Amino acid sequence: MSLRPGLHGETEFEVDDRLSTDVGGTLGFEVLSTPGMIAMMERNAAMLVYPHLPDGSATVGFEICVRHVAGAGKGATCTAGATLREVVDGRKLRFDVEVREGERTIGVGTHERRIVQRGT
Repeated sequence: MSLRPGLHGETEFEVDDRLSTDVGGTLGFEVLSTPGMIAMMERNAAMLVYPHLPDGSATVGFEICVRHVAGAGKGATCTAGATLREVVDGRKLRFDVEVREGERTIGVGTHERRIVQRGT
């Protein structure tokens, strides 16, 4: 297994219908939802480490602690970033995660995933 702290990856995405909300019509426009932001953080972390896992393995998320600090409107191009900070007991992975729109930080925090056997 080639998982080492410092491994970093980024994925660009567009804020579309599946990732946006207008908070029940109260905003009058659509923005990146907090669940959508979290989904992109988790996906990016999972895809970052997947090629480095032993055959037959995958990861599942079990903890996320983030702040949603700015808005990104529907149609915005954002980037989800993840950096593997620590590997614990060979199976628990701790990440620093973020979402940016250009140089602006939209969300930031930490995320943990566990290595599991696929199909079990």
